[in-house]
Amino acid sequence: MLDLSRLRALHAVALHGSVAGAAAALGYTPSAVSQQIAKLERETRTTLLERRGRGIALTEEAQHLADTAQELLAIMERAETTLEERRGQPGGLLRVAAFASAARGLLPGVLAELAVRHPALDVRLTEVDPHLSVDLVARGVTDLAVAHDWDIAPLPAPEGVEQVFIGAERCDLIVPEGHAFAGRAAVGREELGGQRWVCQPPGRVCHDWLVRTLRSAGFEPELVHVAEENHTLIALVAAGLGVAVVPRLGTGPLPGGAVAVPLEPGPVRRLYALWRAGAARRPAITETVRVLQSHWPPPGC
Repeated sequence: MLDLSRLRALHAVALHGSVAGAAAALGYTPSAVSQQIAKLERETRTTLLERRGRGIALTEEAQHLADTAQELLAIMERAETTLEERRGQPGGLLRVAAFASAARGLLPGVLAELAVRHPALDVRLTEVDPHLSVDLVARGVTDLAVAHDWDIAPLPAPEGVEQVFIGAERCDLIVPEGHAFAGRAAVGREELGGQRWVCQPPGRVCHDWLVRTLRSAGFEPELVHVAEENHTLIALVAAGLGVAVVPRLGTGPLPGGAVAVPLEPGPVRRLYALWRAGAARRPAITETVRVLQSHWPPPGC
């Protein structure tokens, strides 16, 4: 008899391409995942993982087992959804993925309410890039994702994934105190030329929006500092090192030296909750979505 937890570990390795990636997704240590795979190899008398350079690859037999594991996990999900639906109360494990500013600015209050209202529900949050989180939902690694899109980068839901709108947030121009824009009621896009910019790396939507917007207005952006986190961007602005465009959910209380000024017209970021269609009737999903929508907008948005 094959052990489902070991099949789950192999399936996670197949999805993420490494033991470390599987461990992060499952909430285990890499050594625990390796032990599960080693036990599965002994039970099946089959080599499942092979070394390929610095990484690993699944053998043909392992890929067959991983495909079978995916089918079994889908059957289990349907069974669990049916049982939870019959009970009529949210319960069991719910794995949630959310992008950084939502994990910080929206999810704490949501998770706290769910913990009080539904003690049988065990929600586990992981901070993940929004486009990666949608793929994790589609592949069954996580149950629910909070993701976002922009007008220049729509977020398509893959086949078998459903989504619902949570809310929309504006972005502000963050400038140092004493800047010519500080204290203004609003700043137009046509006024943004000649600034030194602090922004996220290329490939991130904020970066792409900034570059496209400035170039469409006839300006070549001068990008002087690049950072991943919104709080780092704001700290650099507060030090007088440039200006930045930051979504309100990712802003929080501004430190001394930084001022927020609305952009007109400003970029709008839309938030969605996404889940697999097979779990749409699960009370844990419907209740979490309801609480997410009831907590929007959070303070500052």
